[in-house]
Amino acid sequence: MIRATASNLMRLALRAEPTVGMHSPLKINDSWSGRINLLTLLGPTASGKTAFAIALADRLDGEIISADSRQVYRGMDIGTGKDLADYILNGRQIPHHLIDIAQPGYKYNLFEYQRDFLTAYNDIRSRDKLPILCGGTGLYLEAVLKGYRLLPVPENPELRAGLANQSLEELTELLKKYKTLHNTTDVDTPKRAIRAIEIEEYYLHTPVDERAFPTLNTLIFGLDIHRELRRERITRRLKQRLDEGMVDEVRRLLAQGIAPDDLIYYGLEYKYLTLYVTGKLRYDEMFRQLETAIHQFAKRQMTWFRGMERRGFTIYWIDAELPVAEKLAFVAEKLSGE
Repeated sequence: MIRATASNLMRLALRAEPTVGMHSPLKINDSWSGRINLLTLLGPTASGKTAFAIALADRLDGEIISADSRQVYRGMDIGTGKDLADYILNGRQIPHHLIDIAQPGYKYNLFEYQRDFLTAYNDIRSRDKLPILCGGTGLYLEAVLKGYRLLPVPENPELRAGLANQSLEELTELLKKYKTLHNTTDVDTPKRAIRAIEIEEYYLHTPVDERAFPTLNTLIFGLDIHRELRRERITRRLKQRLDEGMVDEVRRLLAQGIAPDDLIYYGLEYKYLTLYVTGKLRYDEMFRQLETAIHQFAKRQMTWFRGMERRGFTIYWIDAELPVAEKLAFVAEKLSGE
């Protein structure tokens, strides 16, 4: 594992100072821009990805492409941690893409994400800017970085009817016959499991589209946060978001006519807060179960990222506790070697 820590960044900070100083932003230049056409930043929830991506975009004259499967939905702001006000840095709006592009209640899928990523990527490159892919949804990241050939998968009413009465455990076992389950969020509700089976069944019998996909020459950076600090941040952030009105956000979405099951489908905050608002859980039960679920989710994210390394991706890990200037210095060092 390639990792940046405080001990080895003192040297890098000194060497990178001319290019990452506060008043001397690192610019795309011929020394590396011809080879690197995408920066990727990943990490588990509460690791500080977005803040660092914003700092990178500010220094590199870049634009952020979100790789978060829930931030695509309008009106789902507090629960997904969009923090849109943070995209203004040094008085400048940092451009961002693939946030607030779908209606809540809609089931945005992987094919649509890959399609929309390509649109955003091509738009950013056409303006000679650097795309910065940032997020924690491993499947979205890998689908883009590997250039999976995907098809839009229509609903299969006959299949859905045949699976409607099966338990979550039975659906999980059926899905395992199609693929190895790297990400158990596929099967945390029967509705999600049925959709996952529907997709696998479709791909099994339908030729994969041979759409052209650009060659992405990327450097991948990951924010590595110690487990106890991650747990502390998750709990603190959950309390903060509840104080900021996350329960009212869910009530507002339900009042707009979104079915409770559709919010539960999105998992985590929207699952447990919907169960609370609809009287299925007490507040203390909701908080405790949601807190546990987010901790488990962060652990699964790290499992996915380690799996990406086993599948051939090189991830340059940066200690999430380092100051932003030292993180930027490490990125500058890696770019200078490209």
